[in-house]
Amino acid sequence: QVQLVESGGGLVQTGGSLTLSCAASGRTYGLRGMGWFRQAPGKEREFVARITWSAGSTNYADSVKARFTISRDNAKNTVLLRMNSLEPEDTAVYYCNANVWEFPSARDYWGQGTQVTVSS
Repeated sequence: QVQLVESGGGLVQTGGSLTLSCAASGRTYGLRGMGWFRQAPGKEREFVARITWSAGSTNYADSVKARFTISRDNAKNTVLLRMNSLEPEDTAVYYCNANVWEFPSARDYWGQGTQVTVSS
């Protein structure tokens, strides 16, 4: 089992910045990558950003590219999401995701979510 604890959400004005943090604990030796998804009211959960654990390769949703930056601290099993130039459309509950290899297949774990609200 892997546990994910998120922090860093809150209320910010348009154009502001926030940094989300997610710490993984438990059976993390099979960690393959971590990422962030978000879900706005009345909408489906959508992909935001992902980083692979060994190589540090990243990819982003088009809507956040050039504004958000994902990074990792392997020693602390932590992933950060730096969000700049926030827009009201970024308002959502942000969920941390960890993809972990647990033989014979990979498994996804989710955090409890942290609210990000961007006021206009």
